Amino acid sequence: MSYQLYRNTTLGHSLQECLDELIQTHQITPALALQVLLEFDKAISKAFGVIKTKTTFKGNLKTYRFCDNVWTFVLEEFQFKEAQSAEIHVDKVKIVACDAKGSGEIIS
Repeated sequence: MSYQLYRNTTLGHSLQECLDELIQTHQITPALALQVLLEFDKAISKAFGVIKTKTTFKGNLKTYRFCDNVWTFVLEEFQFKEAQSAEIHVDKVKIVACDAKGSGEIIS
């Protein structure tokens, strides 16, 4: 299953801007741009699937929601620590968790 969540990252936005520019200059078709985005969705999901780094986090749960097989959590006073690195503190964080084993459909 490929989710379109990572399109809303800095990397995803940059890719979309580049594709838009290529479409506007008639160097690629919109269909090809869509195919590139679909491959990006698959590749980024696969890349995150092989990460084995131990991480810990804690925070105060402000809201949570489960809709269409997707969990969304908003935490405040969030602390995140990756193995052998400094702890990171932020005021607020949003975590979106999706089922890795699904029907193969694309979720936006």
